[in-house]
Amino acid sequence: MEEKFSHEYIVIGCGATGFSVVKELVRKGKKVLAIDISKERVEVLRDENYDAIVGDATDESLYQDIDFSKVSIVMVLTSDTEANKRAVEIVRSISKDVFIIARSQSSKTKEELEQAGADFVVVPSEAMKTIVLEVIRKADTYRKLKLLAKVIESCRGRLGIFTHDNPDPDAISSALALKEIARYYGVEADILYYGDIMHQENRAMVNLLEIEMLKADEVDLSIYDKFAIVDCSKPGVNNSIPQNIHISIVIDHHPAEDVMADFVDIRTDVGACATILTEYLKEMRITPSRTLATALFFGIKTETNNFKKNTRTADFLAAAFLYPFVDHELIEKMEGPAISTETLDVLATAIKNRQVYSSFLISFAGYITNRDVLPQAADFLLRLEGISTVLVFGILKDKVYISARNKDVRINIGEVLKRAFGDVGSAGGHAHSGGAQIPLGIFGEVTDRDALAKLVTEAIKKRFLNALGVEVKE
Repeated sequence: MEEKFSHEYIVIGCGATGFSVVKELVRKGKKVLAIDISKERVEVLRDENYDAIVGDATDESLYQDIDFSKVSIVMVLTSDTEANKRAVEIVRSISKDVFIIARSQSSKTKEELEQAGADFVVVPSEAMKTIVLEVIRKADTYRKLKLLAKVIESCRGRLGIFTHDNPDPDAISSALALKEIARYYGVEADILYYGDIMHQENRAMVNLLEIEMLKADEVDLSIYDKFAIVDCSKPGVNNSIPQNIHISIVIDHHPAEDVMADFVDIRTDVGACATILTEYLKEMRITPSRTLATALFFGIKTETNNFKKNTRTADFLAAAFLYPFVDHELIEKMEGPAISTETLDVLATAIKNRQVYSSFLISFAGYITNRDVLPQAADFLLRLEGISTVLVFGILKDKVYISARNKDVRINIGEVLKRAFGDVGSAGGHAHSGGAQIPLGIFGEVTDRDALAKLVTEAIKKRFLNALGVEVKE
């Protein structure tokens, strides 16, 4: 009795694709049996010392000489889809455990091959499309990085990197990454911000990672030759940057229109600005320091709500790139700082003042001293039973600050906020989160705090519910 073939891998169909697969597997030390209907191809394979036999993929007798208890994977790669389908059926009838990879010419026949028993089906046209799109992405990134380098290298002094007001981990880490990229091109930079770093996580991040940031209103901005903005796109929109300042670099992931700068990279198809900067580092082959990697990872993690909100493939790839360089003990410390008394007070006020309309909740958090408490209150209220959309607002100095959260798939809260408040202030965001700022001046010369609070509450409530299409009975 002849001894059966006991190869770990079987490749059926050894045209250009199959031949390449055989060569690569053998190069990696795998035991491979090549099968093809063409005697000429088999002779070529044998001449190059590959194990190969002549056989028809649709002939059941072909498989009688193979010991399938030793086979891990069968690859059916002929250019004849019908022959591939029959081969898959035969192999599956012989072995329920072997993993079968099959080639298909279209999405339609892909389903037929899967029904026949293939575990994975390759459609060359789809695979080529994926490759082409990836090449285009890389080419686009290369073009952008080339332009970014040109803009940075043209800087004859220091570069000022603005974040939005009261910066969060995504903005802070993005600015830190851009500062490192500027240093790579021989340009020194400073991270600038307006407002305060009040949120417990944000303060913990800056302190634990020892990130140097300068309050923009305490700095002579004339010392900078060029300016950049990260995590926002225009002076005056979610920031206090003077309107007369020329911005040379804009990097953001929020929707924006008519953005003017020497370099603009706005991608709404990623969950965090830090993802874009991480991609820059990766493509530039800059190994991030422990501090930078930890900051960027934390920025992506918090901006995507632990990879659960607006998370795209690019965010996961960026996090995977950073992961080996991250200080995970510091991440734990940054995630668990103590809750301030002020935050608890605002939460209590927001809970007390909540008004519910169906699954929508609106609450006035009172007169506040730190706008960062509003997103925390909104996140908390969204957890209440039966609530799918939350809007929390508070009065700070001469503005009304609004934070919104949403888990209703039918609603894009960023667009709702634009419709509700875009004509009286700045507003925007994503499907699941957003914010707005409204100058108190639109409410006239009301000086009584209680009267102003009532007036603001009624105006905010009416505009928000109208934007949602909710009718409220007076």
